[in-house]
Amino acid sequence: MSKKLKVGGCREGAGRPRGSGKYGELTQPIRVPVSLLPEIEALIIHKTSPKAAEAHLDNVYPFPEAFSIPLYSTRVAAGFPSPADDHVDCHLDLNQHLVQRPSATFFVRVEGESMINAGIHENDILVVDRSIEASDGKIVIAVVNGELTVKRLELKQGQVLLIPENPKFKPIEITEEIDFRIWGVVVHVIHSF
Repeated sequence: MSKKLKVGGCREGAGRPRGSGKYGELTQPIRVPVSLLPEIEALIIHKTSPKAAEAHLDNVYPFPEAFSIPLYSTRVAAGFPSPADDHVDCHLDLNQHLVQRPSATFFVRVEGESMINAGIHENDILVVDRSIEASDGKIVIAVVNGELTVKRLELKQGQVLLIPENPKFKPIEITEEIDFRIWGVVVHVIHSF
């Protein structure tokens, strides 16, 4: 009878010492959609160098070619009507108008009515810039216990609150027990009728 050899498993002292890898701490393998790899890699790179993360995303998602549409110099009256003319002031590229930093910008669609008094409605598209510092009074995209939300950031005497712009909703007080991160600052709202 032959003796069965033990195959695989962990041998004492084998492998790299814990915490000695690229990130200096334990790592864990996870499965992610291939389409999200560039953003995840950029988040990891951002930990060490925000500029390198921007360059990484610029290479993965180059800024699209300009697409210009006429912008008339005549303004539209929201009060009393005024005569219009056909004078084109310039051509407007919405990418250049709405996106200041392409590698730090993303779009997200709104769900719910907690921000209607700020002019943000269900199905609107928000233009969010990750490079802008989230300060008191800014409208932010935040992750609260794994859930994305859009709210106005309020910083008062060391307290962090996420304030809705609809009286039907209550503010969210951020405590130490809450997993909380800010993903970016809302810079524009694209609203369709």
